[in-house]
Amino acid sequence: MPVVTPTPAQLEIVKNRAATVAGMFYSRVKESGSREAYRYPDANEVWQSLTWAETGDKVTRLAAGLVALGIQSEERVAIASGTRLEWILSDLAINAAGAATTTVYPTTMADDVAYILADSDSRVVFAEDDEQVAKLREKHSELPSIVKVVVIDGTSDGDWVISFDDLEKLGEGYLADHPTVIEDRVAGITGDSLATLIYTSGTTGRPKGVRLSHDGWSYEGAVMVAGGFLSIDDLQFLWLPMAHSFGKVLLTTQLAIGFPTAIDGRVPRIVDNLAIVQPTFMGAAPRIFEKAYGRIVGMTEAEGGAKLKIFQWAEGVGSEYSKAIRSGKSVSPVLKAKFAVADKLVFSKVRARFGGRVRFFISGAAALSPDIAEWFHAAGVLILEGYGLTETSAGAFVNQPDNFKLGSVGLPFPGSEAKIAADGEVLIKGPHIMRGYHNLDTESASSLTEDGWLHTGDEGRIDEDGFLFITGRKKELFKTSGGKYVAPPHIEGIFKGISALTSQIVVHGNERNFCSALITLDPDAVTEWAAGHGMAGKTYTEVVSSPEMYAHIQSQIDELNAKINRWETIKKFAILDHDLSIENGEITPSMKVKRNVVEANNKAILDGFYA
Repeated sequence: MPVVTPTPAQLEIVKNRAATVAGMFYSRVKESGSREAYRYPDANEVWQSLTWAETGDKVTRLAAGLVALGIQSEERVAIASGTRLEWILSDLAINAAGAATTTVYPTTMADDVAYILADSDSRVVFAEDDEQVAKLREKHSELPSIVKVVVIDGTSDGDWVISFDDLEKLGEGYLADHPTVIEDRVAGITGDSLATLIYTSGTTGRPKGVRLSHDGWSYEGAVMVAGGFLSIDDLQFLWLPMAHSFGKVLLTTQLAIGFPTAIDGRVPRIVDNLAIVQPTFMGAAPRIFEKAYGRIVGMTEAEGGAKLKIFQWAEGVGSEYSKAIRSGKSVSPVLKAKFAVADKLVFSKVRARFGGRVRFFISGAAALSPDIAEWFHAAGVLILEGYGLTETSAGAFVNQPDNFKLGSVGLPFPGSEAKIAADGEVLIKGPHIMRGYHNLDTESASSLTEDGWLHTGDEGRIDEDGFLFITGRKKELFKTSGGKYVAPPHIEGIFKGISALTSQIVVHGNERNFCSALITLDPDAVTEWAAGHGMAGKTYTEVVSSPEMYAHIQSQIDELNAKINRWETIKKFAILDHDLSIENGEITPSMKVKRNVVEANNKAILDGFYA
């Protein structure tokens, strides 16, 4: 098996990493005090800014407020909020107080919120607004450990619920009497101390609390420093859910390197914000790229005529140029000239949609279609796919701007190890591995070997250059009644590269005699398609259930079937009358499909395929 050897300089950076997240933060404040740390929109949609020094003062006051409420080292403090500046300030304050952050998605139902808070034994909750507070009030009797709720944008009752400003003022008063309290708390934290308790949203069953240490997060930040492809002069745009490890790890990366971060978690505003902020990089889930791809292709197809012909010509030129660049071959003068024209007419406009300054995107949380990655690369937009789990403090592998392979998830982090087990499962070992599942010793023992290897549950292969390719998830692999194994994510990724209309596809066929699929279409893309096919003004349901749409998707299924093995081909499919949503419990907040829920909700349709 290939061995990827990090350079001595990279290993030195990783070896000499900071001991704790709180230590990283205050070192950054000291080193970069007058530089911009965070940028955020105010109530009037005007972007404001905080320096590192201002952030440090605010975090210290909030941390002292938590100490004043009685929070002790490694006790849990929860955050139930969307992505915003206050989430980050709260998280930093929790760690500065020596406590550990429990993450709660704002979309989590009251029953699961109560379960997470009780299981984690959280003592204080930062709640985004009155909606989140209402969940806590509903379950108040089940949460005897919660001594205080701190509401960010909501109503304080002056007792159980206090405001964000109230906590800061409480801390200011406490610091007047105990000026070194936070300095003392930070000094008492060790690398092995619990920093974060992230509850995996999970595609089945109750969420599990993943215990992540300060050293694990510090390692992740040091790895990004060692990689050398980000600098203090970069600008990050951050919208990812902070309750997910992918969003959380980007904060540690920022502390390690020092670049500013613009924050706004409102997904519908991503495109508008990119034009305003003009970041140099951004992390995102594949769905964002799929949606952008579908929007761009859909709009062009709807316009038709000469614009469509130019667009399709540019796609062909871009693909040829991309392949030549990635193969290391010299690009002919003719192809260079063609690409220059294609770039001016088409690709420059694609990049402008992302603000015009993006050097690369980092894709994680789910598999990215190689075809979509190639399409963006042809347009001059590099998407670096990475791989990791909550159990690895987010990252474990990543492609690099000067060393990447589309379709792979990159090279292992320096200072860690990876191998493929006899059954094809990816195993990982290193400082970023979790300290186990909270209150679940049996599950922890089954996931972690005695010598520290984590069973990821994913299957993969490592090529001759050390790049990892994920081939499927062990639990998602199914066998048809004919005895053939099928990996649904592989098929689904190919189809998303073919169909710009598709939002989600769920391939089904366990113990069946052929494969079928449930397909949902993206509402924005459907509107564009309808306008170009004589259905402008019709409802989403009318368009997706029309014979014309079925025939269009059938042609794309035929194209898919021509690219895969005979036993993997989709013989029957249905287009659902709604897109999958977090609210309906069909996808997780990190955009992973809950297959069992989708299949259960559509059991009659699936059974009908095989009747």
